[in-house]
Amino acid sequence: MTDDIDRIMAVMAAAFDPEFREAWNRRQVEDAMHFGNCHYALTADGSQPPAEDEPAAGFFLSRTGFEEEELLLLGVLPAFRKRGLGRYLLEQLREGASERGAKRLLLEMRRGNPAESLYRSFGFYPIGERRDYYRTQSGARIDAITFACDIG
Repeated sequence: MTDDIDRIMAVMAAAFDPEFREAWNRRQVEDAMHFGNCHYALTADGSQPPAEDEPAAGFFLSRTGFEEEELLLLGVLPAFRKRGLGRYLLEQLREGASERGAKRLLLEMRRGNPAESLYRSFGFYPIGERRDYYRTQSGARIDAITFACDIG
């Protein structure tokens, strides 16, 4: 698992813009992974996990609740975007969540996140909003939007 945390951290460092403060620190990822209700997947090329000595090109981290699974983080290296890796990871999430009894997926993201088009094309729809929830590194406030995707 430590090698997987290293891979997740490497993807986050390259994929998440520090202005928006969306990346988690290593301790947050480690803590999440130690709980039995958190799950993750890595991908190398959008069709399989990376080999043991290969870096990841993308990942997701989720948390299972009663009949719901929340997508906590999803990241794809910039050089691998627009190749289907995000969709592959969402499919892995949906399949695993369904096996764990989830009836829907949830996620929260900042307004203006370019990944919104991927999420909407996958079936996510907005269900709520938190005004001025996020604060950028430069101090601007951005709304959070909560999305759901029915799976069961």
